[in-house]
Amino acid sequence: MRHSASHVMAEAVLSIFPEAKFGIGPSIENGFYYDFDLPRSLTPDDLPVIEQKMGEIIKADLPFIHKELTKEEARQLFASQPYKLELIDEIPDDKVGIYEQGAFVDLCRGPHVNTTREIKAFKLTNIAGAYWRGNERFPMLQRIYGTAFNNQKELDEHLAIIEEAKRRDHRKLGKELNLFTTSDEIGSGLIIYLPKAGRIRAIIEEFWRQEHFANGYEILYTPHIGLSKLWETSGHLDFYQENMYSPIDIEGQDYYLKPMNCPFHMLAYKSQLRSYRDLPLRWAELGTVYRYERSGVLLGLMRTRGITQDDAHIICTPEQMNDEISEVLRFSLHIWHVFGFQKYKVYLSTHPEKSIGTEQMWSDAQDALRKVIDENKLEYEVDEGGGAFYGPKIDLKIEDALGREWQMTTIQFDFNLPERFDMVYTGADGKEHRPYMVHRVLLGSWERFFGLLLEHYGGAFPVWLAPVQVKVIPVADRHLDYARKLETEFKSRGVRVEVDDRSERMNLKIRQAQLEKIPYMLVVGDKEAADNSVSVRCRSGEQMPAQPFTSFLETISADIANKV
Repeated sequence: MRHSASHVMAEAVLSIFPEAKFGIGPSIENGFYYDFDLPRSLTPDDLPVIEQKMGEIIKADLPFIHKELTKEEARQLFASQPYKLELIDEIPDDKVGIYEQGAFVDLCRGPHVNTTREIKAFKLTNIAGAYWRGNERFPMLQRIYGTAFNNQKELDEHLAIIEEAKRRDHRKLGKELNLFTTSDEIGSGLIIYLPKAGRIRAIIEEFWRQEHFANGYEILYTPHIGLSKLWETSGHLDFYQENMYSPIDIEGQDYYLKPMNCPFHMLAYKSQLRSYRDLPLRWAELGTVYRYERSGVLLGLMRTRGITQDDAHIICTPEQMNDEISEVLRFSLHIWHVFGFQKYKVYLSTHPEKSIGTEQMWSDAQDALRKVIDENKLEYEVDEGGGAFYGPKIDLKIEDALGREWQMTTIQFDFNLPERFDMVYTGADGKEHRPYMVHRVLLGSWERFFGLLLEHYGGAFPVWLAPVQVKVIPVADRHLDYARKLETEFKSRGVRVEVDDRSERMNLKIRQAQLEKIPYMLVVGDKEAADNSVSVRCRSGEQMPAQPFTSFLETISADIANKV
């Protein structure tokens, strides 16, 4: 139905802009789109006009008719449509499939509904730019997105989710809450974190380090650049160079900004002789890497050029591999639960077209990962060809508050780097052996993770993560001394607190604290100062009963400690 709706939309656009050139129009999850080359830029005001025309076409109950033409017949039919001609030239068969509805004809393999009347509740949602075939060297087209459902109730529910997603957009919240900024002066895809985001990041990094130390990891720090020889040895210049920046000439030698931390960890391993008694080694790093992302795909915090990965490499014996992967899975799910994410999907990503290693190595590695998933009784899907060039992987896609999936944790088997860097350990038999290695990113990148947190919580972080946990609001200037006393008590217990000492109305101060999404507002006046109590208001607007200050302090301290 959605695919059919995209054809109806194309017919509607061509009826309004007869000179339009059209590209492709597939169905996508929860909707559809079509790309157009138009004589002018569209605006949101154009969407209702196109929708009205679509409604007329749907009401006309036009059948979708499939036909097959020879390539030459198809070229004649689409002689005025250059994008269609390009697609026709690439079809390997002698025959070309088309679909007609009324006077509209499109190059298409189907399937479609029987007639246009079978397209039910629909809505055009937005307009975006899209390079033809996703290539920035090709023309920029205008993409119209839409959605369609079986009835108006389902459509309304979906549109409500879209509106909620707009309200939670991390770019919007980042500006409103004064968390991060970007600037043309530093370039696209590079983020400046402001003090409140810096505070959240420091809290998360401290928690991350504590958890890693408690789970047998050590922390490494590595350089941001490396000689070309390093990236040649690792295979990145052969398999990943299109994602790397141009080399930097330093005294006649080429250095590259690192796209990954892995090669440095390999050199750390080789810095001394290793025995089987030393293994497993679990080494982690919050390492900032740099990857060339085209400007057309950059998206706030979700797609950037500077990426801080919570990277780790586990180097072990073949006998330890199964237990180490199981432990990484357990550790990953534990961390995600702490941050309030309970739903996830597991994917086994297999042999890609461009890769290193023999078929047997890939088969054995994939079997090892599959065995661990099965032993942990996890349901999973296979992502055919989704592995890294150096090995298969397990991916965890986390579901947020709106039911959207995010690719975050990845556990990658690597039989490439131990071989390329000639990594060895001395076994119990006194002979040299090749270790096995697992790459692991848990939160993924700090940038994407922070964007996900922002949208998942709608900017209302749980109290343990909130940059300001309590705002104390004195009713009048004479209550300021009591407010300062509470501030001192809070700080002595590690609670992040601010006193709003502005000469403004109390309701305005409360409203401002709510807009800043501060978890608790303590309003203090004559009664509170006399009783050493607090009147507590939540950011939701809920008014809690007045209580002794010490009682509130114990409650919030426990909530912070327990990461409620």
